[in-house]
Amino acid sequence: MINTKTILLVLLFTALGVRAQQDAQFTQYMYNTISINPAYAGSRGAISIFGLYRTQWVGLDGAPQTSTFSINTPIEGTNFGVGVGIVNDRIGPADETNISADIAYTIKTSENFRLAFGIKASANLLNVDFNKLSVFNGTTSTDRLLQFNIDNRFSPNIGAGVFWYSEKSYIGLSIPNFLETRHFDRLSTSTTGPATSFSARERMNFYFIAGKVFDLNDEIKFKPALLTKIVSGAPLQVDLSGNFLINEKFVLGAAYRWSAAVSIMAGFQVSDAWFIGYGYDLETTRLANFNSGSHEIFLRYDLFRNYDRIISPRFF
Repeated sequence: MINTKTILLVLLFTALGVRAQQDAQFTQYMYNTISINPAYAGSRGAISIFGLYRTQWVGLDGAPQTSTFSINTPIEGTNFGVGVGIVNDRIGPADETNISADIAYTIKTSENFRLAFGIKASANLLNVDFNKLSVFNGTTSTDRLLQFNIDNRFSPNIGAGVFWYSEKSYIGLSIPNFLETRHFDRLSTSTTGPATSFSARERMNFYFIAGKVFDLNDEIKFKPALLTKIVSGAPLQVDLSGNFLINEKFVLGAAYRWSAAVSIMAGFQVSDAWFIGYGYDLETTRLANFNSGSHEIFLRYDLFRNYDRIISPRFF
């Protein structure tokens, strides 16, 4: 049975009654751009397969666990790229799965830069099992509300993005979900008080990403990166990171999430095709007193055509 800490998590993240529902967050967003910006589809010039697992706030009952899987590829002989992705986010009694399809169209703007426009179509499935909650000091209306679970609540959505990039730098703007869908909206009545409305709304998330690769010498490259997320009803989120690529094989870096967490990151380019990465977050808020941090691991596989195989790994 989930304890009172989980109830706080549910109130904060699944927005029963008050807060806005949020997109899943990732420390290693620089490798998972397709999840927030559909214009990224096909930009790597290969069939790119990506899988990530994140367990957040380890030791806190009901804390978020996120899994994501995606495939994207350019369409040979055209300016189009396509992709599909699945993100599963579990927080306490809530289990949410988002399935998306992306299409991007790219034009060459200069000798080195390309500009891509993307559209994302998605389907969201939400399940909430209120039987997993322990309710304390609940009112009659609240008790009645919690008798009704949410089972596979379906909601479609559409998003868009732009991505301007070269082999050394990139800038992107995106809104993955335009529709502010109400996942849960029920009017609860009480014989002793006024009617109460409970709702969870998927609000628009605005993303800005940027990064640049600097060649410090023949063996070391450095890439600073930025992600900014703006959503109504939540604080501004700013992620700053810096990664070093050593001998085209090893990646070491650190990140800071404004007023939230500090992170360390590591990666290994096993071969031209395989890359594995790990990230660890340590909270800088009072929440650090209740958990031992967050872990994130991912694996990426790039399937190149023989005549397009890269000489050195691309750093994003």
